[in-house]
Amino acid sequence: MVFERAKELGRMLGQSDEYRALVRANDRLKEDTEANQLLEQLKGLEERLQGTIQRGEEPIAADRDAHEGLLRRIEALPGYQGFVAAQTNFDKLMAKVNAQILDGMKDGAASPIITLG
Repeated sequence: MVFERAKELGRMLGQSDEYRALVRANDRLKEDTEANQLLEQLKGLEERLQGTIQRGEEPIAADRDAHEGLLRRIEALPGYQGFVAAQTNFDKLMAKVNAQILDGMKDGAASPIITLG
């Protein structure tokens, strides 16, 4: 029964405006050639920086500046901004859902009546 309800909740979330907006924003971002190139550059730079840090070394200023510059360029892209806004809205929905689940669990734990289906 719990898993059936969880699947139903998942189906309902998948039909929510917030989830649909997130999927559309993600699709638009995937189609944005400039964004994808910048994100790949950022990923490569972050891997290099992480390797430097893991070796116990301080990243050079040029790499830190390049990282900051790439982040600024990516954050300025409309497609990225749309994705972040959609992700934020979906996260808010999920926080509300999780709060309701927690309330339901508290109510269930306090109830002397046991239901099995």
